[in-house]
Amino acid sequence: QVQLVESGGGLVQAGGSLRLSCAASGRIFRIKDMGWYRQGPGKSRELVGISGGGATNYADSVKGRFTISRDNAKNTVSLQMNNLEPEDTAVYYCKAAVSSGRGWFDSWGQGTQVTVSS
Repeated sequence: QVQLVESGGGLVQAGGSLRLSCAASGRIFRIKDMGWYRQGPGKSRELVGISGGGATNYADSVKGRFTISRDNAKNTVSLQMNNLEPEDTAVYYCKAAVSSGRGWFDSWGQGTQVTVSS
């Protein structure tokens, strides 16, 4: 079993910053991709950014404002969010493509709420 645990969500005013963290634990042989998704009120879950294969890709809506950092030795990933906008309000989920040695599967965190007030 693999568990992803997020932390760092909360309430912030527009223009403010938050940092989310995610730690993976359990039967992990290797993690390929690791990153963040979000689901706003009444919206579908969407990609925020993902790190893998030596590159990090971001959604256009967050480019220049959000930064993903990954520590492969610790199986952690963080999301630094600057200049937050009310449209960034969502539940943020950590996701990892994990191998326990018998194939690959996607593992998700439980989500952490980010609320940006105007």
